[in-house]
Amino acid sequence: MAAQPSLYLFHLRIDEPVNMLTDLIVSAVCFYALFQLRKRSFTGRTFLYLQWYFGLLGLATLLGGLLGHGFLYAFSFAWKLPGWIVSMFSVALIERSSIEHAKSRIAPAVGNFFLVLNILELLTVMSVTIYTLNFGWVEFHSGYGLLAVVLPFHGYVFLKSRDQGSAMMMVGVSIASVAAVIYMNEISISPWFNYIDISHVLMAVAVYVFYRAALKLKQPQPQVTVSLS
Repeated sequence: MAAQPSLYLFHLRIDEPVNMLTDLIVSAVCFYALFQLRKRSFTGRTFLYLQWYFGLLGLATLLGGLLGHGFLYAFSFAWKLPGWIVSMFSVALIERSSIEHAKSRIAPAVGNFFLVLNILELLTVMSVTIYTLNFGWVEFHSGYGLLAVVLPFHGYVFLKSRDQGSAMMMVGVSIASVAAVIYMNEISISPWFNYIDISHVLMAVAVYVFYRAALKLKQPQPQVTVSLS
């Protein structure tokens, strides 16, 4: 399919305008989720990491829309990297949130192993991405994070506790997976709404589902101490 035509707004050239717009939609949903969660009295690392996930993904898609699509012609291809790298950090954070949420129900050694693996995998794939400038590694990192970490950890929590928040997290992962399939297979409707736009819209839906899931996640129960005095 032909590349998305450029638009000119008061002599300002905007490349891939709908790609840029749909990226900004994802960013808006992320920042909405972040600000809404910050109003809540949630405690614990599960929710802290989720807030950082929404914030960093919002920043990543903002950078991706502006630098990676709309105005890349004014820079160079390497300027796609800021959005890519920030998005990789965001995926690592939703992984850590999922592991933290499951830690009370799994062996400590298992939780600690995956927390360390989370860092090692991020640093390795990020280094390869910077060296190769290949977006495929960003896709790999996202797929690994959602399908190999977020989905199984929340699936385990749901099986053990019927946590409705974990169930919704799995729904969000499913929607994000459909977005990835559409992107990888370049399934488009038209040049003005191509596979990138479809995947962005589905990602915005997935992010909103993750936000709704965060509202339903069971919070850690405070420890009760018994005084013998």
